[in-house]
Amino acid sequence: YTDDIRISDVILKRLTEAYRRIRNTSRFILGNLYDFNVDADSVPYENMTEMDRWALHRLQEVIKRVREAYERHQFHAVFYTLYNYCTVDLSALYLDVLKDRLYTNRGASAARRSGQTAMFTILNAMTRLLAPILTFTAEEVWASLPGWREKEESVHLTQFPEVNTQFFNEDLGERWKAMIDAKAEIAKAIEQARKEKVIGHSLDARITVAAPDKMRALFETHLEDLRSLLIVSQLQLADVHDIANPYQSEEIKGLAVGVEKARGAKCERCWIYEESVGTNAGHPTVCGRCIPNL
Repeated sequence: YTDDIRISDVILKRLTEAYRRIRNTSRFILGNLYDFNVDADSVPYENMTEMDRWALHRLQEVIKRVREAYERHQFHAVFYTLYNYCTVDLSALYLDVLKDRLYTNRGASAARRSGQTAMFTILNAMTRLLAPILTFTAEEVWASLPGWREKEESVHLTQFPEVNTQFFNEDLGERWKAMIDAKAEIAKAIEQARKEKVIGHSLDARITVAAPDKMRALFETHLEDLRSLLIVSQLQLADVHDIANPYQSEEIKGLAVGVEKARGAKCERCWIYEESVGTNAGHPTVCGRCIPNL
């Protein structure tokens, strides 16, 4: 409303792609809440995985920014904040990493329910924030959300979500920002290895990382989280002189990465390479991590 409305085939195509991204993100979450009972299965915040708690922290930042944009009548900022959130934070990062937990853990496992709790909380808030702009889509999503005791009949009878101070954790946000920044640099080494035919998919990789002291200390306490973020089979820390022909990051001084073919065999269930594959006579093609979930 601050300028003349522009229209063209290019603009319409761009908007269609943006809309499809938001709709597909919502569909993915709904598809993975098919067995989630909000009142019975929700995991208390303090029992959620740290990655899920980070996702809820990031959601609070989005809620704050979108509410402020609405109050200033900056509707373009509302749309692009939510679009970027769907594209960058959810589709390309959080939901992509979460797939392993959703698809390979037992249905009622604490880790899977933690992820479902976070996804439900995210989509619940996002649908209400989108409602004034994507009116009919928001109503469709709301109708498809699992029911709970206080659920309103229509999204348009609800209020915007408030920033939940319990979920807002700046220290947690800084830790995960550091790991996500490192992921972006390590991904460059993985891509280089892919081009050199060392690996095909990232799950084919065994990654060795050397990092500056502060970052290494973070990695030591979050090694499995970082492995999951990278979507690789194996990850270890080492000193830079122990890595043959390392990739040296230009963005993070002191970060060096080695990429080699993962050890062991590929689990036919989770696709992760594990040396435990073949050690169980009853399930010779499945890894030790997956066997308890069968």
